[in-house]
Amino acid sequence: MAIELATEYGKVWVADGVIAVLAGSAALDCYGLVGMASRNQLKDGFAELLRQDNLSRGVEIRRDAQGATAIDLYIIVSYGTKISVVAHNVQTKVKYVLSEVAGLQVESVNIYVQGVRVSE
Repeated sequence: MAIELATEYGKVWVADGVIAVLAGSAALDCYGLVGMASRNQLKDGFAELLRQDNLSRGVEIRRDAQGATAIDLYIIVSYGTKISVVAHNVQTKVKYVLSEVAGLQVESVNIYVQGVRVSE
């Protein structure tokens, strides 16, 4: 379902896929984040590290009956980083980018850490 934004010139509909890619791209800009993980662990069987072109697979967009939007991000962090700080940075960045780029007011950004990647 698309998000409808009303402007003085008319209405703009932004597809969920666009919002998911924006959120995934914003998340990957944060220090300590290695990549996005598949959000369907049962289907894939493991925390698969997704390439750049699969950013939307690690993002889930939910709306409640009142229209409030929540974003769920499934991430993999780098070993040696403080997970709580990385998660907070991702939440802040995603909320800011969605507000500035898409004009979307996000109620919450939920982070699900699916794994830790050790650098070689």
